[in-house]
Amino acid sequence: MSEREINSLVLQRLDAGGRPLRRYRIRNRVRRLRLRWNWEVHRDPWLKRLFDIVCSFAVLCVFSPMFLFIAAMIKLEDRGPIFFTQIRVGKYGRLFKMYKFRSMCIDAEKRLEELKAKNQHKEGVTFKIKDDPRITRVGKWLRKLSLDEMPQFINVLLGDMSFVGPRPPVPREVALYTPAQRRRLAVKPGITCIWQVSGRSEIDFSGQVALDVRYIESQSLLTDLKIAVQTIPAVLSGRGAC
Repeated sequence: MSEREINSLVLQRLDAGGRPLRRYRIRNRVRRLRLRWNWEVHRDPWLKRLFDIVCSFAVLCVFSPMFLFIAAMIKLEDRGPIFFTQIRVGKYGRLFKMYKFRSMCIDAEKRLEELKAKNQHKEGVTFKIKDDPRITRVGKWLRKLSLDEMPQFINVLLGDMSFVGPRPPVPREVALYTPAQRRRLAVKPGITCIWQVSGRSEIDFSGQVALDVRYIESQSLLTDLKIAVQTIPAVLSGRGAC
């Protein structure tokens, strides 16, 4: 009798009553299924966070000389602060401080009220006007190439944001959201997103929400990589840049 046949006979005898060995096998199977389920559920978020950390750290290291040049240009123009910080709304409504290179005049927030009547986004939730008079000379080319957004990689490294995700709104915008529009807050906000590679700020608010929700419902690491790659030509073309 072969060793395989002997093992089979032993298992049959141990399982004569049926219950102890079957229970052991069921527990083992349930444990394997649970581990597989946990991996499937948490795999993409874990990989996404790893991608965010590696990407943001690499960008901050590689482009640090350019950041110093930008900082000097901003400072020389009007002696104002280099960075613009603003409270934004993140995942599940969590507030955080977002960083940008300052591209507007020092009193830009105070002048917003007098410009609201010229808002090109008719729904009134988001704000955009052509040739915004508050933008500085340095700020114009920073925005054209989206270089003003680069400090947000600090937010990505800190975990407030992700490389890819819906753009983070300000609290006054969220206050105007409908329950359906609040679905945008179901994930971490991002530096780039699906509507930025599909028209950027030329797309109205309802169009942005529709694209963001579509991204949230089908997001994966592969989708993030595709959007990241598509961001490069979108930025270089300057289409839809504020």
